[in-house]
Amino acid sequence: MSTPTEPGHDRSEPGLSAVLGERRRLTNLAYRLLGSLAEAEDAVQETYTRWYGMSRQKQEAIESPGAWLTTVAGRICLNTLSSARVRRERYVGTWIPEPLPDRTEWIGGRTGGGGTEPADPADRITLDESVNMAFLVVLESMTPAERVAFILHDVFRYPFAEIAAIVDRTPAACRQLASSARRRVRAARVPEVPRAGQPGRAGQAALVRHFKEAWEARDIKALVALLDPDATMTADGGGLVGTVLRPVEGSGPIAQYLIHIADKAPGLTLLERTVNGRPGLVAQRAGVTVTVAAFSLSADRVTRIWAVRNPEKLRAWTEGGGN
Repeated sequence: MSTPTEPGHDRSEPGLSAVLGERRRLTNLAYRLLGSLAEAEDAVQETYTRWYGMSRQKQEAIESPGAWLTTVAGRICLNTLSSARVRRERYVGTWIPEPLPDRTEWIGGRTGGGGTEPADPADRITLDESVNMAFLVVLESMTPAERVAFILHDVFRYPFAEIAAIVDRTPAACRQLASSARRRVRAARVPEVPRAGQPGRAGQAALVRHFKEAWEARDIKALVALLDPDATMTADGGGLVGTVLRPVEGSGPIAQYLIHIADKAPGLTLLERTVNGRPGLVAQRAGVTVTVAAFSLSADRVTRIWAVRNPEKLRAWTEGGGN
């Protein structure tokens, strides 16, 4: 992973600390745009590679390095999204955004080796409502240009004039892109401006805890009671591990499937953890995280479950933490 000091560059270089200080913001932006921690880190790395590939004279001629870095990162993410759509069409099963842990719950005091920036990109992500799984899943339904315009304007508050330079459209066209994205968000019944949902944090945690207890007890009636009648469960194994390839719909079928999993995988340990800023569950076998489940809740029922089993998406939960 990256360190706060870029190789080959003296920290006494004018403006270096300010440039490096943009890494956290760029990582936050790239994760929201791409839904993948690995791809976000690659995009940020490429952004810095291009910055350091310029001569000192060209760097000093840039009036706002932060704006330059954002523009470059945005364009890289836009290109990545365009190619990712093709890759995800060939993905085995349903593609779910990579789940993020809350570093205070699992990292055990690790702070990235004593630098000003944490070593793990997962540590740089600010967990707010713009990274809850329901919101990220809706973003996947947008075109690359819609997603970039919407995230930059509605989440990061960039003006359309600046966004236009990133997506190579006019400011008016960018405004239309963001408007189209908002319609998609409304159609999916996800808050248009990310904000604390209902029930509150304590209520969410209690509901997830009751769900965990019912699952551990193999109490199918309790599970059905905790699930909305029209609930949906989607799993992501990426073809690397066994899992259901299509969404499971309805409280009864979901409860039956969960009981089947519990019977088929004895010794599975369920842990209450924060997943993308909201209460979720982590399943471990022999101390190794094998599944991370994110929830969407309404009143006193579970409406959506996203279960990520693809081991390539669980590295933040298995490398140096998760217990």
